[in-house]
Amino acid sequence: MINKSNYSPTPATCYGEILWDVLPDGPQPGGAPLNVAYHLNKLGMGTSLISKIGRDENGQKLFDLMEKWGINTGLLQIDEQYETSQVIAKMNNGNEVSYEIVFPVAWDFIDQSEHFARNAKPSNYLIYGSLASRNETSRNTLYNLLETDAIKVFDINLRPPFINQVQLSHLLSKTDIVKFNEAELGMVQIMFGGSLKGETEKVKFIQDRFKIPEVIVTKGEFGASYYKYDKSYNVWGNEVKVNDTIGSGDSFLAAFIASHQMGLPPKTIIKNAIGMGAFIATKKGGCPEYEIEEYKKFTEQIF
Repeated sequence: MINKSNYSPTPATCYGEILWDVLPDGPQPGGAPLNVAYHLNKLGMGTSLISKIGRDENGQKLFDLMEKWGINTGLLQIDEQYETSQVIAKMNNGNEVSYEIVFPVAWDFIDQSEHFARNAKPSNYLIYGSLASRNETSRNTLYNLLETDAIKVFDINLRPPFINQVQLSHLLSKTDIVKFNEAELGMVQIMFGGSLKGETEKVKFIQDRFKIPEVIVTKGEFGASYYKYDKSYNVWGNEVKVNDTIGSGDSFLAAFIASHQMGLPPKTIIKNAIGMGAFIATKKGGCPEYEIEEYKKFTEQIF
């Protein structure tokens, strides 16, 4: 029986999809917002999740995991009509993952709630992606949240066929920090008619076009770049033994936000994020069990 916990404000709130990744060797909990929330909690940054599950066995299992992990369930909604989301994940070339995302599902119908806006304070982080705007109900709820004073973090996470230029433009125009991988940065350039020159020019185009102060570009084993206003910070990654890449980008973002909240130097922020992404890539699934000291030691070793 799903029995939600009382809601109390947390430093971070993740918005969007919560689901089961159905892999060849069995289902795993996932969805970028859940993955980010999991790692933020691990890093000591209390997190709530705004999403919706069905009143079914899969929903109950996700709810139980969130309770076990300490993620605040007070903003989690229950849908009486639509089922808990499942995504058919396929492994390609050993490590890369492709996804078949079922539509519609419970998280497509996240309803408005006065709790959301009331508790999104300037000192809090609101983390969201583009996939959660694929359906009108959840999209309108997100749009209202973006009018609050929270620090808005957009993990662009483009998933064909759920890509809409008008929606993407709105989401970009409201964000304070945006995270791209290299392919996504290129796609957005094409969509909005930007320069196809070097990375710095592409990022400047995004910053100027949408008035975004901070931009992150991830590059897998080649590290990441962090553009903050008119300065850039580039850190090379190191080759690690990859188990799978599921959730590594989400863990990267969680470590970035946790370090960002602490006010650490930009280069330290990006190193911590790269270290976490690489660390999770050595493990199985997006939400593996680990100890923080294990992550810290790993990061020290690769840098």
